[in-house]
Amino acid sequence: MPTSTDELLGLLVEGIERELERAVGLRHRLHSRPELAHAEEQTAATIAAELPVAWEAAAGTGLIARVEPGSVDGARRAPVAVRAELDGLPIEERTGAPFSSRGAVMHACGHDVHMAALVALTRAAHELRDLLPTPLLAVFQPSEEAYPSGAEQLAGAEMAVLAPAAVVAAHVHPQLPWGAVALDAGAVNASCDAVEITVEGEPSHGAYPHLGRDPILALAHVVVALHALLGRRIDPLSPASLTVGVLEGGSAENVIPARARARGALRAHDPEDRQTLREMVEQVVAGIASAHGCRGSVELVPGEPPLVNDASIVAGARELLPGAGLQAAREWRSCGSDDFAFFGALAPVAMAFVGLDGAEGFHSRPLHHPELLPPDDAVRAVARTQAVLYLAAADSTQGRD
Repeated sequence: MPTSTDELLGLLVEGIERELERAVGLRHRLHSRPELAHAEEQTAATIAAELPVAWEAAAGTGLIARVEPGSVDGARRAPVAVRAELDGLPIEERTGAPFSSRGAVMHACGHDVHMAALVALTRAAHELRDLLPTPLLAVFQPSEEAYPSGAEQLAGAEMAVLAPAAVVAAHVHPQLPWGAVALDAGAVNASCDAVEITVEGEPSHGAYPHLGRDPILALAHVVVALHALLGRRIDPLSPASLTVGVLEGGSAENVIPARARARGALRAHDPEDRQTLREMVEQVVAGIASAHGCRGSVELVPGEPPLVNDASIVAGARELLPGAGLQAAREWRSCGSDDFAFFGALAPVAMAFVGLDGAEGFHSRPLHHPELLPPDDAVRAVARTQAVLYLAAADSTQGRD
């Protein structure tokens, strides 16, 4: 008699518990030796040594391991991919943990937890392979934090060949309560495009500004106008944001320079709003630069699309959460972005956000903060959430194979 989804989830949870001590030790090792995007050789080797099945290299430093079901019916079905990220960030750690990193690289976004959890799930699934409803692809993806995007590379190459029925992932989040998981249908993260704005003027002595054309003044007006216009071009009920994080120009306080530059990020949940933001920047830069007697140009680097969770996978996963000792959090959407969204062009996707706030010993800090340190218990919570997503996706996609 086939094992029900609820029964299999219970068995996977038990298997994860058996793997937990080993997974926490792995988390400590990964956390203490983080590596930047596209340079995760040691990280990948550490993961590979823990995998119970054969694996293949992918997107350079990435790994893909496949756990095959024992039954013929399960083996015939398209796999469900579960993704974790390999890379750290260029941040000097200040957590004070005994397994903290030394140097200018840190796992400040929970990637060490995600990797250790996925290894635990992979090992537990391998032990239960005769009961699996569909193959499990454990995807250890490089370069989530930098370009070129590891997810975009995988979605266009190795993952496309493997033709997964769905791709799922879990990500820790310090703004959600401990024991709760945010799982919502539709757009849950925004697209993100990088822009570089250049304004060229005519240099002059600061005492004779009328003899030059001031690119710094023009750029200052551009920055203010962009922030003001965002609220007039985008529906206030539709999430979107604009950030100018870098301003560069000039070398002396009494010299009007020849050029000034700004770099920023555009984010939107709606693809049409994304295009509106791109056009707005072009129009504002050209118009204001011209009004100041300067020349303006924009270089745009397209980033991640919006992350749109599949409604069917989300519905199934929310029903399974209690069986994993978890509960559904309040609705959670943000203008954060994640290159996981690139997998949406390949298959239905779903990302869950695993709460950390209130966990024992956890000091609340935002993602990418030098003092962010998820508790070791987060490995258990993430692995259970990954198991829920895998089973929900297997059920949801059964008719789509």
